[in-house]
Amino acid sequence: MGLDVIVVGGGPAGATAAEDLARAGLRVALLDRGGRIKPCGGAIPPRLIRDFDIPDEQIAARISTARMISPSGRRVDIAIENGFVGMVDRERFDPFLRNRAAAAGAELVAGTFTGLFRNGAGIHVAYRDKVSGAAGQLSARLVIGADGARSDVARAEVPGGERIPYVIAYHEVIEAPDGGGYDPARCDVVYDGAISPDFYGWVFPHGPRASVGMGTARGDVDLKRATADLRAASGLAGCATLRREGAPLPLKPLDRWDNGRDVVLAGDAAGVVAPSSGEGIYYAMQGGRLAAEAAMATLSSGRARDLRLARQRFMAENKTVFRVLGAMQNAYYRSDERRERFVSLCHDGDVQRLTFEAYMNKELVRARPMAHLKIGLKNLAHLTRLVSPLAI
Repeated sequence: MGLDVIVVGGGPAGATAAEDLARAGLRVALLDRGGRIKPCGGAIPPRLIRDFDIPDEQIAARISTARMISPSGRRVDIAIENGFVGMVDRERFDPFLRNRAAAAGAELVAGTFTGLFRNGAGIHVAYRDKVSGAAGQLSARLVIGADGARSDVARAEVPGGERIPYVIAYHEVIEAPDGGGYDPARCDVVYDGAISPDFYGWVFPHGPRASVGMGTARGDVDLKRATADLRAASGLAGCATLRREGAPLPLKPLDRWDNGRDVVLAGDAAGVVAPSSGEGIYYAMQGGRLAAEAAMATLSSGRARDLRLARQRFMAENKTVFRVLGAMQNAYYRSDERRERFVSLCHDGDVQRLTFEAYMNKELVRARPMAHLKIGLKNLAHLTRLVSPLAI
């Protein structure tokens, strides 16, 4: 058997797992079909930049302000204090991560996953070579499935992997305008049922480009029409369109990430996109790292149950954040009246500071209990309609 681990899928989760495994001296192959760019706003927090050593040249823009826009057009600008939010373009970012994994010693295989099987020699991944179209096979002791929200690996191997809920995200990458109301250091987040009845729309700068898009779980929404309306409302209708991309985004982590034998999931395949915000790159890379650690623990101990460590460690760090963000999405994304109240709540200074401290560092901030109490009371007042959306 030639390999220790096969990683299926070369996005941020899979590339991170492959790099970590290779740096640890394991024999690893990274199977990726290539040629596909995931629709993504591209926001990455400072913690990701630090934890995963992202070089400056990958940062397409540095965001200093987030603008929340309500259905009535109310705008709340939130300054990002003590740092910035980085923006990456997945067209460049994903190949950078894959190439870095290769430089660490991972074998890159360009092909499409077609299935897996087992015999006495281990687990085998079948694939179709991207260039020749010929059938190929890789053999290893373990497999990490990092092949997206509709993961073939998850459906085949992990209980519940075929039932992951998701929204469809769609965006258009455009040439950024020069002037007008566009600010290359500001992200716009549009909470408007006319754009998305259950999620949000966005305008995210990427230096000379910008990502403009939206997401929804509803099948009756015309994603291209909604994005065209968002571009028109944002003064971007006349900008040249460079790319159009759409893909599913999972809504919640799967209850299991492993098959109890020789497969563990990471990234979108495991469902690790944050509710409410839709943020996925940081959680994908963290999940890829934890999947690699779980794989190494299993290979060292010989205990298949050690594959569970990936999910256990991820949820130990992120469960509360995901629960809070999920409650926020359920409470505020259901109607324009609720969205109006949410943007009103974002005007509060305590909300702004605690939200961005938590986002930047990926931790719930517990240092100011009175601020948490104030936010809780204001939240309750809005949800029970004790105050007007314009009260803050």
